[in-house]
Amino acid sequence: MIIETLLLLFAKGALLGLIVTAPPGPIATLCINRSLHRGFRSGAAIGIGAALGDACYALVAAAGLAMVSHTVDDYSLPIAAAGGALLIFLGIRDLMTPPAGAVEVGAHDLFGKIASTFLLAISNPGALLSFGGLFAGLGLVDGNTVTEVAAIVIGVFFGAMAWWTALSAAVNLARDRISSDLTLLIRRISGGLIIAFGTVVLGFAARLLLA
Repeated sequence: MIIETLLLLFAKGALLGLIVTAPPGPIATLCINRSLHRGFRSGAAIGIGAALGDACYALVAAAGLAMVSHTVDDYSLPIAAAGGALLIFLGIRDLMTPPAGAVEVGAHDLFGKIASTFLLAISNPGALLSFGGLFAGLGLVDGNTVTEVAAIVIGVFFGAMAWWTALSAAVNLARDRISSDLTLLIRRISGGLIIAFGTVVLGFAARLLLA
C-alpha cells in the first residue's frame, strides 16, 4: 500500500513536471538554441538546470506554500532583476557570438550551463504560486510525509527531464537537415527572443520597485 501510494505521488509529480515545463518560454528557447548549435549534451544540460529549479519549487510547495510565500515576496525584486539581467546577457551573447558549429562540450561547460539555467529557473517568483495552484489541483498539499514529498519532488524532476530530453533530442536530430544560413537565422531570432524575455522580467522588477 505504501509503495502504491508513493508510485502514485511520483506519477502525479511527473505529470506536474511535464505541465510546468512544456509551455514555451526563455528556457525552452535556450534549450533549442544550445541543442542546435552545440548538440544534445548542451541542450540536455539546460534541461537539467531547469528541472532542478522546478524540483526546488516543488519542494517548497510540497513543504508548505504559506510558510514561504512571504519570504519569496520579500525577495521578489532582486530575484526578478537578477533573472532579467541574466536573460539579457545570454541573449546578447547569442547575438554577438558567431556560430561555431557543433563541437564536443566539456564537463566544465556543461556544469556552467546547468548552474546558470538553475539560477534562471528559480529567478521567477511567480513559479512558486503556479506550483502551489497545481499542487492544490492534484491534491498534493495536505498531510504529506517526508517520504511522500520526496516522491513528488523526484517525480517533478523526472517529468521535467523527460520533456527537456525529448526536446533536445528532436532538435539535435533535425540539426543536420538545417542549412547554415537557417541555423544562423534561428540563432539570431532566439537571441532576440531571450533579450525580449529578459526585458519583460526587468519591467516586472521595475514595477515592484515603483510599487
